[in-house]
Amino acid sequence: MQRRGFITLLGGAAIWPLAVRAQQRVHVIGYLNSGSQPNPSTLAALRAGLGTMGYVEGRNITIDIRATEQYGELPAYAAEFVRQKVDLIFAWGTLNAALAAKAATATIPIVFANGSDPVKSGIIASMNRPGGNMTGVTYDNSGILKKRLEVLCQLVPGATAIGFLNNPTILTSSQNLADMDAAVGALGRQMSVLNASSEDEINSAFAKAAELKVDALLVGPNPTFSARRAQIVALAAHYRIPANYFSRVFCDAGGLSSYGPVFEDVDRQAGIYIGRILNGEKPADLPVQQPTKFELVLNLKAAKPLALAIPPTVMALANDIIE
Repeated sequence: MQRRGFITLLGGAAIWPLAVRAQQRVHVIGYLNSGSQPNPSTLAALRAGLGTMGYVEGRNITIDIRATEQYGELPAYAAEFVRQKVDLIFAWGTLNAALAAKAATATIPIVFANGSDPVKSGIIASMNRPGGNMTGVTYDNSGILKKRLEVLCQLVPGATAIGFLNNPTILTSSQNLADMDAAVGALGRQMSVLNASSEDEINSAFAKAAELKVDALLVGPNPTFSARRAQIVALAAHYRIPANYFSRVFCDAGGLSSYGPVFEDVDRQAGIYIGRILNGEKPADLPVQQPTKFELVLNLKAAKPLALAIPPTVMALANDIIE
C-alpha cells in the first residue's frame, strides 16, 4: 500500500506542474481562417486536440476567430492579432493565411494547417526542423490531385475533356494548375480551367463547363469551395457533370465522389501542436506533421441520375459508400 501511494504521489508530481501551467491564465489563440466561419467539425477536432494537452475553451483558452473569403484581408487580420498580443496564431486553410501570419510576426508562435509545400513556399526551413516560429500540419496536394483524377477517370472511363474548378486567388493556384496539367496529360486527357472565387463566378464557371462540354469535373482544393459546397454540388447535378471533390463534406451534401485526407485528423493534430507550444515547446523543434489517414467516399445516390455504373474495383477501394 505504501509503495502504491508513493508511485501515485510521484505520478501526480510529474503531472501537476504541467496542469498548473495550463491553468495559470487564459491563453488567447488567434484563429486566422481562410474562408467563411470554420466548420463545426473543424472546431470540434481542434478542441479535441487541445483537450488532450489540457486546454479547454472557456476555462484556460480563448479562440478568437477572424475569417474571410477575401484573402487580401488576411494580412490585416494577422496584424490585428499581433497588436492584441495573442499567445499563438493558428493559420488555417491556405498558404495565404500562413504567409500573412509569417509576415506579421517573427516572435509569436504560429501553427499552420494547409495543403502547400511549406519548404518550397518559404514558410519553414525543413520539415523535420522548421526553425523560426512556425510549424504545423500539411498534406501533399500534388499527389492527392493525381489520385483524385485517377478515381474520376475510373468513374467516367470515357471522359476525355476534364474540367478543373480553380480558385485563382489562392497562392497555390499556379502549382495546382501545373500538377493538374501534368496529371491530365499523363492520362491522355485534356483540361479546361474554370476559374472562380465567388458565388457568381462559380455559376459562370459551370455554365462555361457545359458550353465546353466537359465530360467530368475535378474541384480544386480550397476553403471557399468548401463553404459553397451546396451550390457546387447542385450545379454539378443540374448540368449532369460527374465530379470529384477534395473532402467528404461534398459527398455528404450530395456530391458524387471525394478523395483526400481525413481533415478532422489534420485539425486534431494542429490542436495538439498548439497545446504543446502553449505548454512551453518551441515551434522550431516540432517537425511538420502529415496526415496518415485518407478516405475515398462514393455517393451512389448521386451516381444514379448520371447513369454511372461504379466499377467494382472502385467500390472495393471506398472507405465509405453513401447509398
